[in-house]
Amino acid sequence: MVFTIVILVLLLAVLVFVSGLPRFAVRQITQMRLQTNESIYEYLERTGVYTRDQFERLPKRPVQVMSRDGLKLNGYVLELFPESHRWMIIVHGYTVSLHASTQYIDMFQQTGFNILLVDQRRHGGSEGSYTTYGFQEKYDVQTWVHWILENYGEGSVIGLHGQSLGGGTVLEYLSIAHPNVKFVIADCPYSDLTELMRHQISKLNKLPAKPLLPLVDKMLQRKAGFRLNQVSPIKAVENSTLPVLFIHGTEDNYVPTYMSREMYRQKPEPKEILLVEGAVHANAYGINPKKYAEEVQTFIEKALGTEEPAAAYLPSI
Repeated sequence: MVFTIVILVLLLAVLVFVSGLPRFAVRQITQMRLQTNESIYEYLERTGVYTRDQFERLPKRPVQVMSRDGLKLNGYVLELFPESHRWMIIVHGYTVSLHASTQYIDMFQQTGFNILLVDQRRHGGSEGSYTTYGFQEKYDVQTWVHWILENYGEGSVIGLHGQSLGGGTVLEYLSIAHPNVKFVIADCPYSDLTELMRHQISKLNKLPAKPLLPLVDKMLQRKAGFRLNQVSPIKAVENSTLPVLFIHGTEDNYVPTYMSREMYRQKPEPKEILLVEGAVHANAYGINPKKYAEEVQTFIEKALGTEEPAAAYLPSI
């Protein structure tokens, strides 16, 4: 009798693991609770990199586009240099919004760029039910690229900057990049979604990757319409000759630093890498904004060659 009860308890535990844990993991991967704008600016102001007041004083206008699968995507246009054809699209990370991208505005102003801040699908003011880590989001970036070309001309010179989820998204975009996109900056990106999930399940959460990872993979397909192996920025990097700057904190354990190192090794020239000492996940700019900005500006100068930037304009100061 006791033996039977023990067997039933074990079977129940296995059933809970097989059904409940993968479902919870998929929710965390694709539908984690989003941060408020207040909490985003609280973090930015605490780290001293940007303030809500700075953003509110900037000349800007909201804009919306429709994704290829029918979602309304939200953004803000900062036309800081009306005579310039330089545009930077800044793509934020998981659970935040375009307001997290405001920390980079001054850095790109210094290099003469107009700026398009975008909300990724399911984030901020954009529609969507699931985050897909670049599987769908790379096409959203393409939609924004086309919007710039349609509204500001076929001569527009476009750069991409992405952080974390945004970093993975802009690297995935390399596989379909429009010729007007001239360079990509990827801050703390993942190299491969399967490897990232294996790391986060086994290293961070101390759970067995098998059988959990295969179960998560199957549920992702059912719920969100993609498989883990369909998101692998390192594959896009290996086949791209666009200039890419990889940035990563040396103490990042959420998206481990080796992922950027590995992609840097695999990517053909031109390429650069900046490892920020002491930075954890998504705070490389906050740890050393001066070094970060210097490396970004040097990289852009190399990527764009002798093209002259617009005159300096610093409305946020």
